[in-house]
Amino acid sequence: MRRIVFPIGIVSLLLLAGCYGGTRPPRIGKPAPDFVVQDAEHKVTLSQFKGQVVVLNFWASWCPPCVAETPSLVKMQQRMKDKGIVVVAISADEDDSAYHRFISKYGMDFVTVRDPSAKIQHLYGTIQIPETYIIDRNGILRRKFANAFDWSTPEVTDFLSHL
Repeated sequence: MRRIVFPIGIVSLLLLAGCYGGTRPPRIGKPAPDFVVQDAEHKVTLSQFKGQVVVLNFWASWCPPCVAETPSLVKMQQRMKDKGIVVVAISADEDDSAYHRFISKYGMDFVTVRDPSAKIQHLYGTIQIPETYIIDRNGILRRKFANAFDWSTPEVTDFLSHL
């Protein structure tokens, strides 16, 4: 029986791929683009969250990695909201009823709005979902997470708490 051994450096690179996909996003360290998105129920702007840490999550109900990620995102918001951390979730769903079923099923009690045109995704350069951007209290993009992510890790909690 042959064993495959991965050097620590390769394993580290694979883990980091979930954050930046191998390259640093061009807007990290720069002001996050403001936006206005409105669906039938909500009008959301980035600027309305000034002074808070924004976890800007792009998702859709039909996206398996989004389904996997959502429970930990919900729990993180519940734990961190008293610390000035807000999740703003923008869905690419075209189907309004699928969108609402998903929100109800997963108990998404944070700001959620539907943008079927994906206009805001394109503004941020998002080409796959889920993708999440961390925006600090001063409106500066600090980090990007590509693919499903476990929002319950102590590293994330610590990172968000220090912004």
